[in-house]
Formats: sequence, C-alpha cells, structure tokens
Amino acid sequence: MTGSVSTAREGPLAFVTLAHPGKLNAMSRAMWRGLRAAFVALQASDARCVVVRGEGGAFCAGGDISEYPDFRFEEASLRDFHETDVWGGLRALLDCDVPVVAQIEGACMGAGMEIASACDIRIAGASARFGAPIARLGFPMAPREAQLVAQATGALTAREMLLEAAVLDAPLMLARGFLSRVVQDADVAAQALASAQRIAALAPQAARANKQALRRIHEPNWPPAPAGIGEAATDLIAGAYRYAAGAEHREGVTAFIEKRKPVF
Repeated sequence: MTGSVSTAREGPLAFVTLAHPGKLNAMSRAMWRGLRAAFVALQASDARCVVVRGEGGAFCAGGDISEYPDFRFEEASLRDFHETDVWGGLRALLDCDVPVVAQIEGACMGAGMEIASACDIRIAGASARFGAPIARLGFPMAPREAQLVAQATGALTAREMLLEAAVLDAPLMLARGFLSRVVQDADVAAQALASAQRIAALAPQAARANKQALRRIHEPNWPPAPAGIGEAATDLIAGAYRYAAGAEHREGVTAFIEKRKPVF
C-alpha cells in the first residue's frame, strides 16, 4: 500500500483526502504525484473551495520513510524526489486559484507542515501537533520547502522546528499566526466545512482574483525562477542534495527504519 490522494465533490466544494493507512497519512512518492494531479485538475474545475484533510484522525505525519532507501542516498534521485515529486505537488497547490482550507487533526509533521503551509486557511483541533523533526533523520529540509514553511510559520518557528526538532502544540501555533483558529477536536471537520461553505457562497471569480493578487503581493518574484526560489537561492539549490550519500543521512534514515536511536 503506497497511500493515495483522492478528490470528492459536494456541489461547489471539493475535498482532497490524504490516505495512508497505518502510517498517519505519511506522504509516499505516489501521493505527492497524486497531490499534483488533484490540484492541476481543481485549478481547471468550477470548484469554489477545497478542503484538504487526512484520513483517520491525522492530517499527515511526514514522509513515508520506508521508501527512502530506494532513492535518498544518491544525489540525482534525491534531487528528482524533491524538485519533481514534492515540489510538483506543492507548486500545484500553491498555483491553484481556488481557495483552500486545511482541516488539521492530529499529526501535522514534515510533509504535513509543507502541505498545510500551502493552504489559505488553517483550522486545527486542540490536540494537533506541528513540527518538522527531520534533523533526527540526518537531513535538512529542501530549500524551496523550507522557504514555504518559513513564510507561513515565521522565521522563529521554522528555526525551532528545523534546528531543535521542536514539536509545537496548536494553541502556540495559533498565537504565532500559523493557524486561523483552534477548535475542539470533535469540531474540526464541521468548522472546516463551515469555512468552506462561507467561501463558496461568495463570488468565485473575486476569490480567484484575490488569491492571484495576494500571491503577487507576498511573493513579488512569483512564479519562482526554474532554477530556484529567487536569485539568492540559485546556488543553494544547485548544491542542496550533495549530502545524499553522507553518513549522517544514511544513519538517520536507517535508524528510524530499524527503530533505534541514531548515532551521529
């Protein structure tokens, strides 16, 4: 089972569901490709709002680490994973002019943080947890993904998540401006639906125009240059995946799979 990303329609609303049973909806390569396909289709649709959610009480616990030995330890394949699969999915979400509401329950880690960061409105349950503890796995966040998360969370939060492997709770993420609101766990789905319904009742072309304008206001260099996230990052991306065959990277991933503490 490699997980799936499915889309369902209910009138003007679309629901994109991340599903990976037994893995808290951790994103596989197939799921990243599915995310891209879903949002490319939604951009061309008449949907007025999209709700992104996870199956079974979790949003997304990160990446599917069981797949990592297949491609992470060689620079070219690692680069292809991040620049084609991951960024392809995130870029399609970011490029979608249809408003997107994130329905965040349970774990929102790593890949989950990236997907949530690309959404317009984020509604979380009180027990949701947020982080990107990939330092424990011996590798950094890819540059464009790090920029996306830092823009959405703020530099302080991004540094805590990436440098301390900090896991933060929903009230703190609300206070820091990442979340639109925090509700009781049992109310997350209903609140996300209510938000989507309010959006869908308004002028759809105005919503799309607002998203286009906000993208240009907050990201003046949008769309990013093919080589990177801006001129200053071109060199960074060019060498971003040279750690692929490094000892720390291999030890962190292997230790996780073997269910032991890594020795760095």
